[in-house]
Amino acid sequence: MPIKIPDKLPAIELLKKENIFVIGNSRAIQQDIRPIRIALLNLMPLKITTETDLVRVLSNSPLQVELDLISLKTHTSKNTPIDHIKEFYIEFDQIKNQKYDGLIITGAPVEQLDFEDVDYWNEITEILDWAKTHVTSSLFICWSAQAALYHYYGIPKYPLDKKMFGAFQHTINEPLNPLFRGFDDVFYAPHSRHTEIRCEDIQKVPELTILSESVEAGVYAVLARDGREVFITGHSEYAPETLDNEYKRDILKNLPIELPRNYYLDNNSANPPIIRWRSHANLLFSNWLNYYVYQVTPYYIESID
Repeated sequence: MPIKIPDKLPAIELLKKENIFVIGNSRAIQQDIRPIRIALLNLMPLKITTETDLVRVLSNSPLQVELDLISLKTHTSKNTPIDHIKEFYIEFDQIKNQKYDGLIITGAPVEQLDFEDVDYWNEITEILDWAKTHVTSSLFICWSAQAALYHYYGIPKYPLDKKMFGAFQHTINEPLNPLFRGFDDVFYAPHSRHTEIRCEDIQKVPELTILSESVEAGVYAVLARDGREVFITGHSEYAPETLDNEYKRDILKNLPIELPRNYYLDNNSANPPIIRWRSHANLLFSNWLNYYVYQVTPYYIESID
């Protein structure tokens, strides 16, 4: 089944051009099944781009997924038209009494700030606490993975000497874990961040399991509460051109940035990128939806506790 999203969301037309199967609300209500309800808290500045990236990977599943786009009341996006936010997003206060099969929280461009200095930190921690009792499984991406590990388990983050930027090789520590079912022994995933979490800190917390790592990029995937919390430090959802756009943006701003590693053909930014992570991104999200959401969520969604 396809993913169910608002009828006029820009992602629909963008993904139809990629031959991705999505349907709007008006068609989805004709299908007599209970959809998997996913809340997406989108903290990225270019929200339409992030919506499209995540709808792309969530749609690669036989399940019907109903997606609610969530915004913060304590933060106003400066890079997305306010009309788009008003039409397609609902504030957390409007859904905090509801329950969801899954929650996704994206990265955010605030990683060089201390967590407590982020202007919406109090609202983020409220949502993290809410998720423990109102969501079957939560998937945290990049900054939100660091934030959730810090809030739940006291795991610190550390500044990097230079930006972790590119598509890196990863290996799997727990090959029988369902999250990586169907993966190759070595797979690629994009990273774009200025901070890191460290293996030695995670290993001190018995509730946490490191599922995947990279020699260059460090810890990639961490699991807690039997899969009710999944932490991903990279950006497997990235579209092919995203690293290229970020690189050229930083060049124009005269920011210190190196070529994204393992990305451009012949390591030349004049050449197109080599996409090494698309199939594994689809597997990652479909495995999460299947094994950690659909297979364990109760039929009656109010039974989630």
